Amino acid sequence: MSEPERALVGLVVASHSASIAEGTVELARQMAGPDVRIVPAGGAVDGSLGTDATKIAAAIEAAEAGGGVVVLADLGSAVLATRAALDLLGPEWAARVRLSRGPLVEGAVIAAVQASIGDPLDAVVVAADAAAGLDKLAG
Repeated sequence: MSEPERALVGLVVASHSASIAEGTVELARQMAGPDVRIVPAGGAVDGSLGTDATKIAAAIEAAEAGGGVVVLADLGSAVLATRAALDLLGPEWAARVRLSRGPLVEGAVIAAVQASIGDPLDAVVVAADAAAGLDKLAG
C-alpha cells in the first residue's frame, strides 16, 4: 500500500513583473523541491507591468494542493489585486488563503521550505511574515 499524498500548502507569487514572479518561483522551488505547488502571477494580462485579479485567482486555484495557499505580493496594488481575486473566488476559497506581509523573495523561499516539510497553512504564513526580520541578521 502506498503512502497517502500529503496535503501541502501551496504558494502564489504576485508581482507587477512576470519576470520577478517567475524568478522568485524558480528560487523557491530550488530550495523546497518539486512537491510544493508554487505558482507565479506576475504582470498584467497583456504582458505589461501591473497586476490582474483574474490572473491571481487562477494562480490560487492552481496552487491549492489540499493545505491552503499563501500569497506573497510585492507592492500595494498587488495586495489589492489579491483581495479582489479572493472576492472573485468567494468565501470558501478565501477561508483557505492567507496573504503574507513578508518580503517577496525571502518570504517565498522560507514559506516554500516550511510547506515542503508539511507545516500547516498558518505556520507557513507566520514563517513568511517573519522573513521581514532577516535583514537584522546581516548586521
